Amino acid sequence: MQLHISPSLRHVTVVKGKGLREFIKVKVGSRRFSYQMMFYSLLFFTFLLRLVFVLSTVDTIDGASPCSSLACLGKRLKPKLLGGRIETGNVPEAIYQVLEQPLSEEELKGRSDIPQTLEDFMSEVKRSKSDAREFAQKLKEMVTLMEQRTRTAKIQEYLYRHVASSSIPKQLHCLALKLANEHSINVAARLQLPEAELVPTLVENNYFHFVLASDNVLAASVVAKSLVQNSLRPHKIVLHIITDRKTYFPMQAWFSLHPLSPAIIEVKALHHFDWLSKGKVPVLEAMEKDQRVRSQFRGGSSVIVANNNENPVVVAAKLQALSPKYNSMMNHIRIHLPELFPSLNKVVFLDDDVVIQTDLSPLWDIDMDGKVNGAVETCRGEDKFVMSKKFKSYLNFSNPIIATNFDPEECAWAYGMNVFDLAAWRKTNITSTYYHWLDENLKSDLSLWQLGTLPPGLIAFHGHVQTIDPFWHMLGLGYQEKTSFSDAESAAVVHFNGRAKPWLDIAFPHLRPLWAKYLDSSDRFIKSCHIRAS
Repeated sequence: MQLHISPSLRHVTVVKGKGLREFIKVKVGSRRFSYQMMFYSLLFFTFLLRLVFVLSTVDTIDGASPCSSLACLGKRLKPKLLGGRIETGNVPEAIYQVLEQPLSEEELKGRSDIPQTLEDFMSEVKRSKSDAREFAQKLKEMVTLMEQRTRTAKIQEYLYRHVASSSIPKQLHCLALKLANEHSINVAARLQLPEAELVPTLVENNYFHFVLASDNVLAASVVAKSLVQNSLRPHKIVLHIITDRKTYFPMQAWFSLHPLSPAIIEVKALHHFDWLSKGKVPVLEAMEKDQRVRSQFRGGSSVIVANNNENPVVVAAKLQALSPKYNSMMNHIRIHLPELFPSLNKVVFLDDDVVIQTDLSPLWDIDMDGKVNGAVETCRGEDKFVMSKKFKSYLNFSNPIIATNFDPEECAWAYGMNVFDLAAWRKTNITSTYYHWLDENLKSDLSLWQLGTLPPGLIAFHGHVQTIDPFWHMLGLGYQEKTSFSDAESAAVVHFNGRAKPWLDIAFPHLRPLWAKYLDSSDRFIKSCHIRAS
């Protein structure tokens, strides 16, 4: 075969030749070397090389037929040109057979011959020159042992976090005791909150009314201080603090001795509300029923973690069920805001694990469009871990009663900083819907949703939520370590939802300063109880 190229490079002719040597001869009339000539030559040989690889690939796929000369050439050339590649074959059936056989925990107990690392495993396999079956057996033993240890470590982590987040730190206990004692001996710690002349402001709608429900004095003090300190009009702020009977005196003592003037602070215990009685408030009955259902975990955390057959995620859920906050009136009080404040038209409800970092008065200018609950959606945002929550993240759609009433892809929203239009709320059946679904959940042995008040809230406020800008509420600081300090610092309200509360030692160190900056380390109560600001 011969290749003839005209001197002008306009014509290329291929004619039969005697062999490969003739095939690659090129006759060019011009005596001068041409870059054009070199370009077309490279183009031709590139085409030829691609043809060799294509034929080689077809031959490899075919498998059964003998390779052609060009295909065999491609096979020989390809590894050399591309750096070489090891041929792979099918996994021997013997390996599958060994890996599919069950291996009990008892078979591994006390064994000291199982490799602990991949390096040990490879060294052992090379030394013993194992066949496929022995290779698979050693691999299965090593992986199974690692899985058991990982499961144990994970459950221990869940247990330690449960203990850390559920127990009352001694510093907080110390603070409550010292304040209770101060209340009993110091008249200045028993002031009426607010003062008598300011009581009318508690029902005036031209003020900015905030509601905080908490039995944690330290947490409440940070919320209150951050709210007032960052307000542009603190004289227009009315903060209603609702607590339980045991925390009332310490809470009153703290805010009597630490006034936040010109803001107006009201401290009130649940038993001060006349309507709060068993016959009138369904939440008390619901809590009693709920406690009976949770009593199935009466063995406590030690029994839960001792179950070797339980999935670690299920173990974590059962440990969470033991948390006292899920059977606390503080956790349900927001569903009774219209009854708690019958004269008010709008309030902003705050959880006690938030920090306010800017003036919140613009929240009263948000057009609620007839909706009841102004909240930040949690299904879209840059943080895919925190802001990817939909109804299916909280509700059990394998249960027919949930699946037939709700859309799993519907966007969820956040509790923690919510604008509630109480006037619009009173025209709805939100509260009764909430308790209806609590009853349904109890009938199903708490299987309709995850623990907490948000899932029934998603149901009760369904169709009554007005989306507000995410700037107003940043979530996840109690379970998302990846949140940067600069991002969190730029939000209006940061929420330490999750177990890593900022007053606990398990808080994320780089985020805790956002909360701790509102603690006064020189305060005699803070100092005497060894509460650290950093």
